[in-house]
Amino acid sequence: MDRIASALGDAARWRIVELLAERPRSVGELAELTGSRQPQTTKHLQTLARAGLVAVYPLGQRRVYAIETAPLAALGERLRELVAAGDAHEGERDVIARYRAAVEAETAAADRDRWADGREFTYERALAAPRDVVWQHWVDPALLASWWAPPPMTVTDCLLEPLAGGRAVLEYRDADGQYRSEGTVSAAAEPGHLAFDLSVLDASGAVSFTGHYDLTLATTPGGTHLRLGLRITETTVDAVPYIAGIETGWGQVLDQLADAVRASAPTEERNPH
Repeated sequence: MDRIASALGDAARWRIVELLAERPRSVGELAELTGSRQPQTTKHLQTLARAGLVAVYPLGQRRVYAIETAPLAALGERLRELVAAGDAHEGERDVIARYRAAVEAETAAADRDRWADGREFTYERALAAPRDVVWQHWVDPALLASWWAPPPMTVTDCLLEPLAGGRAVLEYRDADGQYRSEGTVSAAAEPGHLAFDLSVLDASGAVSFTGHYDLTLATTPGGTHLRLGLRITETTVDAVPYIAGIETGWGQVLDQLADAVRASAPTEERNPH
């Protein structure tokens, strides 16, 4: 497939394939129609032949070339698969588009430090798992790491110690770098309430902004109702990309939490009937 794509990546060879799709042609005819010299046309035909795209038929003193459609059909099928995959993940492209728009808007607003202080966010989710299962996904580091970073990030360190004064840590990485937040748990009442602060640190360890989180979990007939409040302070101008990603990022990770708790809930809880 790579050889086929490479062969067709040249405009002159693509034109030759188009001409051969109409009917078999000689080297001389192809050279005349493409405006190329015969030696150059012959080299293009040799490349196409090595890729299996054309076949050569010696006819006396003439060499006539004809198209081979099977490789083109295989390429077409592969392209259709790529289109289908792209369409299936259209939502991820939308996420990037929204993030870019948010970065542009926040950049225009970030004219000084403390520019976003006091901004608040609220998230709610109906989770198909009992409250103690959801609680464990917040306070068990291994379970927390399974959902607490948006794709394609990977959690490398995380901790929410469920006691007043406990440590709060989130560190994750992607192909472009590593990102760390540190803070303190201010209140914890198992399995219904957790309050904590997290300061996002820049490469030098300075605070870019601080998030103040308040999590409540309430038992419902279908499982658990989650409410997460977030208020931000200490915002710096350099915090723009982080602030721009809060809305989408927390939406993604809470969706991942919903999937994680559903998968780990006891069978009788997931299938009560």
